[in-house]
Amino acid sequence: MSVARLVLHAKGVPFAFHDTEEEMYTTQHRQRHPFGRVPVLQHGDFWLYETTAIARYVDEAFEGPSLTPTDPRRRAKMNQWIGNLDAYFYPYMIYHVVHERMIFPELGIDSDPAVVTHALPKCEHALSVLEAELSHARAFIVGDRPTVADYFLLPTLTAFGFVPEGKEMLERVPMIRGWLARMAALPSVVEFRATLPRFRPIEHARRWSQHHRPGVR
Repeated sequence: MSVARLVLHAKGVPFAFHDTEEEMYTTQHRQRHPFGRVPVLQHGDFWLYETTAIARYVDEAFEGPSLTPTDPRRRAKMNQWIGNLDAYFYPYMIYHVVHERMIFPELGIDSDPAVVTHALPKCEHALSVLEAELSHARAFIVGDRPTVADYFLLPTLTAFGFVPEGKEMLERVPMIRGWLARMAALPSVVEFRATLPRFRPIEHARRWSQHHRPGVR
């Protein structure tokens, strides 16, 4: 959900945000998103779900700075890093670590240390790959301007830094810390973060402990 909102802010697109927390498992919400997830975009009579589809649609359908490189190699790298986030960052950093260390305890659900232990080496490897990518004397992931890939990675790495293990790992990757600082200074990111409410437990995440919790394999 944060990625879609970040992209809207980056493009300068005015929008109304509807919080679906109280509607997540209702028939009403499944009419928007048949898999019962977020985000969902409504643009007139056009409805679209899934973060990647929404981000690319917003970048193509609205005026504002392009977030997709015109150079095919840089565009391919951008898509590669969106794929990296989905496959190698988000599942381990968020589902395995942030949920266990922060989301579930806030709901009174016991954390599973085995899940965290299993995930940490994968998180460390993912960070090392991104650290190497950012060492090529450029400000953002695929060049001197932020692309959709930067907005995809920002919420996951920010959330990972909220838990002790993530904070400790991020202390060891100066290139990533520099990138996080540059992202945080972007006017669109400042504007987005100013709209965020204070943290509160995610009530619908109670079901995640039963249905979304990963097994250790």
